Amino acid sequence: MPRYLTPSKISLLLLVSLYTDSVVPTAHTIPVLSFIVFHLNPQCSSAARVSSSNEFSSDLEIEDFRKATVSLISGIPGRTIWDLFVKKLWEINSFDSLHQFFDSLSSILVKTREEARKDAEQNKSQSPNQTLLSRTSPLGAFVRRAQLEFTRLQFHDLITLWKNFVVYREPTMSMWRKRNPNAGKNSFDTNLIEGDLGSNERLARILYGDLPNQNGEDASICTDDVEKLLEFQVDQMQRLGNRVPDVIRDRFEKMIRTGLTIPSLSHYVKFLDSWKAGDYPSSFDNLHRYFDYTMHNRDRTFYQYALLNLAILQADFGCFSEAITAMQETISTARENKDMGCLNYSLSWLYHFGKAHPKEIGEVQKSGVLGTEKEALAFLKAKAKETNMWGLLSTSLLSEAKLALTNGDSLPSAFEKITKASHLNLTKNITNSIGSQMMIQSSLFSRLGVNYLAWSYGEMFLQCYANISPVEDVLHCMCKSAYALTTKGRYDEALVVMDDVDQDVLRTLRHQQYWVTYSTLLKLHRKLHRDDLVAAQHFLSQLKSSPLPSQDISFTTLVLEIDFYIRKEDFPAAMKLLEKQATQLNNEEADIFQRVKLMILKSRIYDKAGIPQKGFSVAIRAASLAHRARLLPALWEAVGAVCRVLISLKEFDAAATLLESIMPQVLECEDCDLVAHTFSFLADAHMGLAGQAKAGSRERKQKLTKAAECIGWSFDEFSRIEDVKGQCEMMAKKATIMHLNGDLTLANDCAARYLDIRKSAKEEM
Repeated sequence: MPRYLTPSKISLLLLVSLYTDSVVPTAHTIPVLSFIVFHLNPQCSSAARVSSSNEFSSDLEIEDFRKATVSLISGIPGRTIWDLFVKKLWEINSFDSLHQFFDSLSSILVKTREEARKDAEQNKSQSPNQTLLSRTSPLGAFVRRAQLEFTRLQFHDLITLWKNFVVYREPTMSMWRKRNPNAGKNSFDTNLIEGDLGSNERLARILYGDLPNQNGEDASICTDDVEKLLEFQVDQMQRLGNRVPDVIRDRFEKMIRTGLTIPSLSHYVKFLDSWKAGDYPSSFDNLHRYFDYTMHNRDRTFYQYALLNLAILQADFGCFSEAITAMQETISTARENKDMGCLNYSLSWLYHFGKAHPKEIGEVQKSGVLGTEKEALAFLKAKAKETNMWGLLSTSLLSEAKLALTNGDSLPSAFEKITKASHLNLTKNITNSIGSQMMIQSSLFSRLGVNYLAWSYGEMFLQCYANISPVEDVLHCMCKSAYALTTKGRYDEALVVMDDVDQDVLRTLRHQQYWVTYSTLLKLHRKLHRDDLVAAQHFLSQLKSSPLPSQDISFTTLVLEIDFYIRKEDFPAAMKLLEKQATQLNNEEADIFQRVKLMILKSRIYDKAGIPQKGFSVAIRAASLAHRARLLPALWEAVGAVCRVLISLKEFDAAATLLESIMPQVLECEDCDLVAHTFSFLADAHMGLAGQAKAGSRERKQKLTKAAECIGWSFDEFSRIEDVKGQCEMMAKKATIMHLNGDLTLANDCAARYLDIRKSAKEEM
């Protein structure tokens, strides 16, 4: 198996020699050079071959040369560059001429000082029409390496390369015969013609065998190509987080069957693929194999990276204590070896691990490795600047912004951190952080209640940056977009978004678990609104049967579970669950949004239980915290909870004034549930004011009319999210108003519609 030279590289050398012969017109120089350089650059070559289509080709075919040159006119009248290229191919008509071709490559390179002196002594002059290549140029380096690799080949490998070249150029035989009628079936080797040997003679069969039936597939692969393929695949898997595509894996297995010497990096590719597939034993085994080979060749230099990969692997499979131990050893080894890149990355990973699993990181925090969160981020920023690790610096700035949102700190400060990270991402071309940056911006606008901007940032990321961002960020963004659609009652569109997730992304176990969990959350959300408590309980048990992938999903599941108990009117169970979670949040540095949300839920439980006054202080505290942290949707929800208490205290005018003042901002949030409940509370306030007015007075009729309008708007919002209980409650209130107005027909219509809603909801269960 060749290490570097293949028939396609010989063909590229022929194209380079055509360029130096000055037969390529100036107008066609750029297309020819672009084609050559494109297939010489390892990064461009690998990326193009793998990502351009589902098919994978490890080498160039003759047809690729034809497509690139057949339409290009050469400097010789009546001939295209393709014609001259075919002529060059068939001029190599023997094993000896192959040697002569490689020996002649030195003539297309700029002479060294010693060679120029010898040529001057021998009165040799350069052809005026020939273009010479600089030895340090991409083309010059390619020619020099090709010559070197050719001289290194043993005789058996040279014969194999020649035979493979003969098979490789066979598709051009028909065209060569058109230009040269004397060419026969033995034209591939002039020795067969000059020696008057037929292709069926014994000597010819010994030399070439049955050439027409040989496919030359083995010849299209060399060790250099395999190494480039593996390096590219590792870069893709680490940068984007996806698995090895099936087409590439099948092709790689074919390479192994050809007897190719497989680099040790293949074990690392298998480790990454097994890890993404959720195969813990295989990933563990391949990781050890790779670093056994690596450390055998490079001593202890790469030991910290073995520990780093082991820690990440253990954490991904839920072995948190082992992961922390391995990461601490990684930090110690990186300090010992003075590997600042590995050290900074390890500390960053440990910080984010602590944010995701605060209970597991307690011992590390006590040891003082990281200090407080702000100290850890300040340290990481300083080290990232020192070592020019711009990706780490961008991540640290985004973490600071996220920490500011979590603690309810200054919003301008959070915007400043995001803007700095965005500037870094653009100026330093850090594509990996763009997804995180735009998702944090989306979360920030969502907390400000500007949901259309939050939605726009998510869509902008999916439309513009999805192809160059980690698939995990793309998946999270799509899931959050789907959840945002459910808050608007667009359940079918949300399911379409979830179904649009690329199936290759779901081949990774972690991504599939995240997708399944989010899909279940969407279904649970819909079933709760439809009052299908049996199905909702089934989805809840399904979510609780396995560890949830993130803290945000865990909290969302908890909120829906509390809502389930409230709808079931099991208030003690809802309060018990809420108090348990509140205790945990008080013991940890929890997100302020979660604390405010639990306070609002607590006030709501008291309201549903018939004792709204008991939740007054809780609602006031929630409103105060939400106002301080600028959590505007939560603030409007807390104000609604306060107004429920005011209504129960018969302070209808104050409640109506508060609700009317926040209604424009509530509508801007585009949350149907929040809008529906706020209109419902406003209807109750107007009903209370109508009750305080004199019977038959104009004021009373106005208040009843306003109450009916608010109920209608609330009913529309409940209908969008398919909330059966909310629709029935609004119909009952509307029937009461119609009855008070003396319109018994409309009252009966409302009652009939109430029954229809109940009946249709039961039929859909």
